[in-house]
Order: sequence, then structure tokens, then C-alpha cells
Amino acid sequence: MSLLCAGGAVAAQDSVSSKKFGSKAVFKAAKNLKKSLETNDNELQTATDYEALAKELTDKNEYAKAEDYLKKALEIYTRLNHENAASTSRMLAKVQEMQHKIEPAISNYQSAGNLSVNKSLEQINFNDANRLLNTGNPRLQTNFVQSNIRIFEKEGKKAEAADAYRQLGNSLLMQNNKEEAIASYKKAIEKSDNSGDIAALSNEISKAYVADNKITEAIRSNEAILEKARQEHNTDLQISQIRDLARLYTAGRQTDKTGKLLEEAYTLAFKSGNISRAKDCLMALTSHYKQQRKDAMALSRYDNFLLNLDSLIRTDSSLVDASLFDITEGKIKDLEREKALQLALISNKNKLNYFLIASVLAMLVLLLFIIRSLRAIKIKNKKIALQSLRREMNPHFIFNSLNSVNQYIAENNEVAANRYLTSYSGLMRNVMEHSNRDFVSLSVEAEQLRRYLDLEQLRFSDKFVYLLDIDDTLDPDSVMIPNMLIQPHLENAVWHGLRYKDTKGTLRVSFRLQEQHILVEIEDDGIGLTRSRELKTVHQKAHESRGITNTRERINLLNDIYHLHILLEMQEITKDGATGTRVVLQLPLTDKHDFNRKNYISNR
Repeated sequence: MSLLCAGGAVAAQDSVSSKKFGSKAVFKAAKNLKKSLETNDNELQTATDYEALAKELTDKNEYAKAEDYLKKALEIYTRLNHENAASTSRMLAKVQEMQHKIEPAISNYQSAGNLSVNKSLEQINFNDANRLLNTGNPRLQTNFVQSNIRIFEKEGKKAEAADAYRQLGNSLLMQNNKEEAIASYKKAIEKSDNSGDIAALSNEISKAYVADNKITEAIRSNEAILEKARQEHNTDLQISQIRDLARLYTAGRQTDKTGKLLEEAYTLAFKSGNISRAKDCLMALTSHYKQQRKDAMALSRYDNFLLNLDSLIRTDSSLVDASLFDITEGKIKDLEREKALQLALISNKNKLNYFLIASVLAMLVLLLFIIRSLRAIKIKNKKIALQSLRREMNPHFIFNSLNSVNQYIAENNEVAANRYLTSYSGLMRNVMEHSNRDFVSLSVEAEQLRRYLDLEQLRFSDKFVYLLDIDDTLDPDSVMIPNMLIQPHLENAVWHGLRYKDTKGTLRVSFRLQEQHILVEIEDDGIGLTRSRELKTVHQKAHESRGITNTRERINLLNDIYHLHILLEMQEITKDGATGTRVVLQLPLTDKHDFNRKNYISNR
């Protein structure tokens, strides 16, 4: 039981740390505040910006910083005798309550009540003040909270109602009324739009169920919230719920399910591109494996994390947001000190400070320009490398194609030679027309593959037949796939599998839709990988090695440049005495408009 409660605390901390300043909204609010302080000509706007930044920080659970900014906003509103003083005082009280600063919170709730013009707001604030004054009497607290809930429900204030239902759940829990407390927490979840609040409420529900040894109910509750998070594609909430479920399964001694859930949480966190979140999930996962004495699996996960750390850092926008916020917050503090000095000395603005600030901004802009330029150069170089790899012609293919023509001519078979040259030139023209593109439509790629296989059939007419199948759910003219990524595998199938078969073989190429991916399967019933390696000459082995290496290098470059997730898998088929080879390519499903919009296609 204690393990689960400790886990809940860790989950809350994880939620905070993973979101710390990692928000463009926080940075934008800080930037607006900095601008207000720089202009220094509108105190009301400055107070509004202080309040806006405090709201964003509160959403990120940065209560101490939010409290500081709210105090500054309240000071200005109070000095200007502005109506916003009441709402700001209430917000300050709530932030202080979240930090368990009960006496200051009571004082600010009472102040908000006194400043409120609206009778309902006055009643709400005094109810909250009395609720905190009676922390030792949960029954009396319940009455004050229920009074606020009625007002919030009547006025349609969902966020305030959600917070009140949470408070009601807490007071009911103190009265050992777990069933009604859980019902209140569930109502709070229904009205809340904040992922962190929902996760915290879900954790309270789980603890209440576990306290009554109702693990199954706790799991069912968490699974319902997890399903909602999945439907809404809420990654933060999914991760927190999965980890809570893992802890519940551990408490229920279902450790086999715990590992799977923690693996899912780690995968989600890693894909979300947030280092802090991924690290927290990694620590939970490896800790589980160590407890299960699966040190090898724990070490494997550490290695995987370190191996991909560089790419994760490059894609983690929260690091950039955090850095920008820290820089901006530093400037805000500088501006505040400058303003205090100006008020104390009653002097003009310090031009030197503004010059230094402008210099710092200029340096930041210059640094950003340099970074962007270096990144553009790096991507350009990768595109050049990709284009070079794509344009590599297969010497084996050219040699054998011309050799076949020579054979037809030697046999005085001018018709066959002419037909072969016509097909060959058509294929080469088609390939060259699209040689400067990283991606082509599925219809273009399929036509190139058909022409290539027709050419190979002319050369090896008695060796194989081929089937090329495209799923009806795919639109060949709009779906985009990497250019000529499939042809090397067809060549391997014909030249190293089917050519050596005693009987006529079959080559199947299929394009199927699988969720958000295109699954390309290339399957032949040739002699298989093992037998093929035994028959190859040294030159053939080097040729195939280079061909596969070329393909894998292209896949790595495509994944890196376009942030894709192309997968390649090769298998040998050995079933019921039959042999063959299966190659599976998993390609992202992206239509032509999406590629054009993201500048995925380069004609340069």
C-alpha cells in the first residue's frame, strides 16, 4: 500500500518536472511582460501581463513563481483601485493554498471577498476563507464547499466547479466517506480540462480504492481515464495514467502487466520528444526490471536511451522553450530592478542598460541565425548525399542488360533485341525523369517496378512470373513513397533467388494499408538467403552488400531529414520444405498535399 502512495507522489513530481517551463504559452506571456516593463508607460497593462504570466505558471504547477508575479499584479491593481484586485487576490489565495500557506491564503480570500462587487463572488471568497479556518472540522468544510459548488454550477464556471468538487472530495475523504469522495473526484474530472489536474484526481481516486483494497475498481477507473486520453490524443495524461496503472498492477501482484505498461509509457514519452518525461519513464521502467532481476533488459533500455539521446535533444522543443523563458525571466528581473531604481532616484531611463539589452538581443538573434544556417547546411548536405545514393546505377544491371542485347544480336534475333532495347530505354527514361525527387506517387513507383519486372521477364522468361497488388484503399495518385527504394529488393529476388530455381517461381509485390502506414511486402519462392550466399561469387557478394548498404543508408537519411520512421526487415522463408525470401518495408502514409505543404519533395 505504501508503495502505491509513494508512487503517486512520484507521479505528481514527474508531472511537474516534465512540464517545467516547457510551454510556448509561458514564454509568450513572459515576453509580453518584458515588453510592458520595457515601455514602462502603462501600469495597468503591466499588471495584466503579470497576472497572465502567473496563470500560465500556475497551469505548470510553478506556484512559487506564480505567487511572486500575482503579488506584483495585486500591488498595482490595489494602488490603482482597479476592479481586478478582487480576482487577483482570489487567485493569489488559491496559489498560496496549493503551497499549504494557509494563513496568507485565508487573508487573501477575505480580502477578495471585501473587494468583490458581485455578491456571489463575495460569498464564494468568504466560503473559502471559512473552509480554511475550519481545517479541523471536515463536516463544516463540506458545507462551505457545497455552497460554492451550487454557485459555480449555476453560473456555469466549469474550472472553478472542478476545483470545488476536488475540495469536496478531500473533505469527504477526511470523514472516511470514500464512496462519495470518489464520486466528487469523478465530477471534478468531468469538468476539468487540465491534464495535470485530471492525473492528480485520478491518483486520489486510486488511493481511495486501494485504501479499501479495491484494486480492480482502481484499475477500471484509471483505464477509463486512459481511454479518454487516448481518444483525445493527450500524451501527458496517457503517460501518467499508464504509470498509475502499472503501480496498481504491481500492488495487485500482476507484475507481468506492469512491465508491458511501463514499456508503453516509455515509448510514448520517447516519441513525444520530451527528454525529462522520457527520462522519468525510463527510470520507472528500469527500476521495475531491476526489481524483477532482469538487469540485462534494464541495461538494454539505458543503452537505447543514451544511443538516441542526441536526436531526442535536437527534437525537444521544451529545452528551447525553457532556455528562452530563463533568458526572458532574467531580463524581467533586470527590468524590475531598473524600474525600482528609477522610482527611488526619480531619474531618467538608463540608456546604457537598454543598449546592453539590445546588444544581448542582437547576439541572440545572430546566434539563432547561425544555428539555423548551420542546420540548413547540414540538411542540404544530407539531401545531396541522399540524391547521390539514389542516382547510383547498378553496374550489374547495366552490364547484364547490354549483355542480353548482345546475346539476341548474336542469335540474329533482331525482334527480341529491339523489343528488349525499347523496354530498357523506356525504363531508363522513366527513372531519369524522376531521378531528382526524393518521393514520387505510388502510381509512378508502381509503373517503374512493372517496367523493371517486365524487362527481367524478357531476360528470364522461363524463371518466374510476378504479381503486383495495390490495396484498393490506397489512392496511387495521391499517396507518396520514397523513390526507387523497392527496386533493389526486386533485383535481389530475381538475380539471387528465382534465377537459380529449377522450376518456375513466383514474385509477389503488395502494397497494403495498415493503420497509418503502407506495408510493402516483397516475397519470392526462390532458393532463399542461405543457399543464395553459398552460390555467390566474391563479386556478387560485394555487389549485394553494397546494394543493401545503399538502401539502408537511404532509409537512415530519409528518416533523419524528413523525421519519418521507415522500417526494413528481411526474412528467410523455410516452411514445409519450401524456401524463399520475404522483405517487408513499413512506410509512413502521407498524401501529396501533405508532402508539398511540408516541403518534403525537393526538385533541386
